[in-house]
Amino acid sequence: MIRLEIQSDFEDAESLIRSAVCSEIKRLEIGLGRTDREIRKFEDKYGISSDMFVREYAAEDLDGGDDEYVSWMGEIRIRRRIAEELNRLKETEYVTQRISA
Repeated sequence: MIRLEIQSDFEDAESLIRSAVCSEIKRLEIGLGRTDREIRKFEDKYGISSDMFVREYAAEDLDGGDDEYVSWMGEIRIRRRIAEELNRLKETEYVTQRISA
């Protein structure tokens, strides 16, 4: 978990930081949606889940060979990374201490 300690003489510092984090969460959710759509295209085309693809398939098993294998595997890795970042940001704890100017 991220614990964000904010010390500021600016009254709305926490609100400003929360807003920035919220914007990043929305950006990541959009990216996750795009990645999910790309992964679904591969899953629909081959009629298998991405989990099965990772466990059992090689580039020569795909119509598009290396290009398709790299693309599908790349989308899976991107999805994992985005999901991890999203989870961390969504679990962020904010602690604010107002300091005198």
